Amino acid sequence: MASQTKDLIPADVLADLEQAAYCAATGRPPPPDFVRRIAEEAEKIREEVKQKHGVMDIGVPAIRELRDA
Repeated sequence: MASQTKDLIPADVLADLEQAAYCAATGRPPPPDFVRRIAEEAEKIREEVKQKHGVMDIGVPAIRELRDA
């Protein structure tokens, strides 16, 4: 990976990305602690977005738009 990209992505995030890519490429399940930690972080981010922007109901309108196109 280019040095410039590594500078933009925090080391811990890059390590998680590499772990996920390894598991996907090899077909091996990720370690349970990895899954738990990522799920907790995703929930934290989801709550932050919800607090900042409210509930963003874009799924139904997007599906209707695609269906009607």
